[in-house]
Amino acid sequence: MKHLLAISSATAVLAAVSSLALAQSDSMKGMDMKGTDMKMEKKNSASGQVHKGTGKVTKVDPAGGSVTIAHEPVSTMNWPAMTMTFKAKDKKLLEKVKQGEKVEFEFIQQGKDYIVTAVK
Repeated sequence: MKHLLAISSATAVLAAVSSLALAQSDSMKGMDMKGTDMKMEKKNSASGQVHKGTGKVTKVDPAGGSVTIAHEPVSTMNWPAMTMTFKAKDKKLLEKVKQGEKVEFEFIQQGKDYIVTAVK
């Protein structure tokens, strides 16, 4: 009887943890996390705080208003180097961005989205 109770408890915990992990993974779409150590903390990710990064543009989507950047680590977000897609605050920012170009950029977090506000 004790074994049955232990197995039932373990199954319930596993189901709860699995659904939490699945829900959190939806907010990370568009991020290439290969080769990272997954230590991403959000303690400094207050909405509206300006973060700076450098990286190489891998894709520009003017119609969709987004840019994909393979960026170096971003210390203010505790992010490792990765490739991710950012929305553009203003689609005109994308006119001066070209695929393959190395850029310095600024972005903010708005809810689940990361918004590029400046590109050099």
